[in-house]
Amino acid sequence: MIKKIYLTRHGQTDFNKQGIVQGRGVDSDLNEMGRAQAQAFYDAYKNVPFSKLYTSSLKRTAQSMQGFVQKGLAFEALPELDEISWGIHEGAEVNEEQHAYYFDMISSWQKGETHKAIEGGESPEGLAKRLRAGLAYIMSKENEPNVLICMHGRAMRLMLAIMFNYPLSGMDYFLHNNLGLYEITFTGSTFVLDRYNETSHLKHL
Repeated sequence: MIKKIYLTRHGQTDFNKQGIVQGRGVDSDLNEMGRAQAQAFYDAYKNVPFSKLYTSSLKRTAQSMQGFVQKGLAFEALPELDEISWGIHEGAEVNEEQHAYYFDMISSWQKGETHKAIEGGESPEGLAKRLRAGLAYIMSKENEPNVLICMHGRAMRLMLAIMFNYPLSGMDYFLHNNLGLYEITFTGSTFVLDRYNETSHLKHL
């Protein structure tokens, strides 16, 4: 079974713009730039014959794909695709102490300590468990040869690490932009990366 996967991150929100961590517990809306990014993505890929759209359960992903839904593309929201829970940091005003704690945690993950979680939040290993469940569900649908998936930055990095058999500590290899695109082919036995964080459709914004 060959399957094409078009994987993108949601459009910009005001929290993104302000550098405030959102995570799974903050259900924010797209801002004006995010809506423009969503429109640019739709204009670039509206003629791809997608079989199905998958989003997370958070509205910023659904809003990012609104054009495809309005066009009549079948869609499903999967909580397994939600962003990592950042615990006590979600939605908080960023101060120097929080900033240092956040980057110290990411540094720990890069060193292989992926069992560690921010206080009240998820670890990469916990997130990877639900992402694998979400991916298995999507891959089980044999009548969906072209799928569009919209999710979140940290979760997307981990999803790509899972697909390409990277250690979870290597997830930061996969850069992302709001509504940048990863195009992936599943050959029946392995995932092949066709396009890495493609952003040419956003150049005029």
